[in-house]
Amino acid sequence: MAEALQQKLYSLHEKGYGAYQSLAGSWHFPSFDLHIDRAPKDPFAPPFSGVFRVSVPTAKAGFPDASFATRNAAIAFRDFLARRFHHACKRFSRGRRGTGNSGIITIAEPGQEILDRSSVKVDRDTIEARFFLGLPAHGRSIDARLAHTMIFSELPAIVESSLFASAGDLCALERHLHASEDADALRKKLSELGLVAFIADGSILPRASGIDPRPLQSDNAVPFSSPETLRIVIDLPHAGSVTGMRVPKGVTLLVGGGYHGKSTLLQAIESGIYNHIPGDGRELCVTVSTAVKIRASSGRSVTSTDISAFINHLPLARDTVAFSTTNASGSTSQAAFVAESLEAGAQVLLMDEDTSAANFMIRDGRMQQLVAREHEPITAFVDRVRQLYDELGVSTILVMGGSGDYFDVADCVIQLRDFRPEDVTASARNIVRTSPSRRAYEGSARLAQPRSRILHRLPVTADPQRHLRISAPDVHQLILGKNVIDLSDVEQLKETAQTRAIGYALRHADKYVDGRTTLGEIIEKVMAEARDLDVLDPRRTGHLASFRGLDLAAAINRIRGVDLRQE
Repeated sequence: MAEALQQKLYSLHEKGYGAYQSLAGSWHFPSFDLHIDRAPKDPFAPPFSGVFRVSVPTAKAGFPDASFATRNAAIAFRDFLARRFHHACKRFSRGRRGTGNSGIITIAEPGQEILDRSSVKVDRDTIEARFFLGLPAHGRSIDARLAHTMIFSELPAIVESSLFASAGDLCALERHLHASEDADALRKKLSELGLVAFIADGSILPRASGIDPRPLQSDNAVPFSSPETLRIVIDLPHAGSVTGMRVPKGVTLLVGGGYHGKSTLLQAIESGIYNHIPGDGRELCVTVSTAVKIRASSGRSVTSTDISAFINHLPLARDTVAFSTTNASGSTSQAAFVAESLEAGAQVLLMDEDTSAANFMIRDGRMQQLVAREHEPITAFVDRVRQLYDELGVSTILVMGGSGDYFDVADCVIQLRDFRPEDVTASARNIVRTSPSRRAYEGSARLAQPRSRILHRLPVTADPQRHLRISAPDVHQLILGKNVIDLSDVEQLKETAQTRAIGYALRHADKYVDGRTTLGEIIEKVMAEARDLDVLDPRRTGHLASFRGLDLAAAINRIRGVDLRQE
């Protein structure tokens, strides 16, 4: 079969690029099968417009059965193989050679997080990798000689060095699986211990740079060391007894001077919803999966959202029980983000004063004296954060370096000093006793859960042939038909593959939109089916990664023109 492919390939030399379509089919090689489901029609077509797969028998690959014995183990195993395949592509493929994407062999690039990916599939019979092959051309004429080199030399080297146990270090696989299993076990223990997060001693929290998520490799990277009063020991399946800092349920403040590590600690907590690869430095920095990073985002759209707990009696009698706008202010956008997250099931809110609207977070005593309560529509978060936990069971972790008024409502106060945390809860409470705040409480007696909304229409715009364009130019931008969805404030998305998967999930969600089903119910249905990412994109393109229902809800809430109505 491989010989037949060679003959077919050479017969296409210097023909028009569209002739590559004739290669569709399955081709048997000595150690694997190559499946060409769809060849790109143009050398300038974007990656993953073609569908190429290689498969090897699982028994022949030689990996231990325990590598995929459970769903969680299988996710980590497939993530590991995707990384090996990506590394092998960089090692053996010579990259772009010719027109457009000619010469490229690659797979969806994994980041620092261990995610469920569609790029590698494993069952007891077959291991399959889905990749992109930039079939080469000069202009729009096929270069069969270079295509032969890529398919018969580079691709076999990539497959044999990544999808077979004999070609790699099985200890590395074991470390990968153990890191994921320990993180899963740790996350499961958080609730029973009354915690929302745990940061292991020795963790390296700072990243290489603002655009490089790898750990900082420098003598300036201070290993994390937990305060004695917050230190806890947790037994894990592989790491054994691990010590670290517990972050309890309730209201936790991260305080300290500028540049002392407050935001770095919060960023580690917000990324703790994911498992991390060995060597990331945050392998045992774990957070409950329902934690959401909240921030202000001026200019975003808001649709029929109940923000009345935070904003009320607006000028011109604007409704805040079912608030809508195409151009939210900082405070209304942040209030909406909180309400939308609570509606979607968030149990922990993460905030940093640097990315929050000041008037949403605090209204001090002097301002209260100058601007009467009846003239201020905003109920500051400081007057609601306690109620969120006491009445709704929603915890908050907040970076706050500028207002001591939050001491009155905090359960735990952690000060960062030279990147090292100290438990200063007792000192904060003493300050509350000896220096009482001059501000008046402005919250109400009761805090209601935001009202559910029914999804009446998703503006899914397709062409006359019903082909919906779905693309993700970057992790924070999603293009869905004619809609460009700005996800720049959804900070817990890590990979473009997640954003792209959300786009396919939105298309999938459209079949449940009937004017009777709530947004929460639709998300629950989609997420149940999306456990198999191929349900979202049956073409098996391999360019999707797992996401949370909270992230899908955030995307729906940011679609301009979405029709959501109060239940």
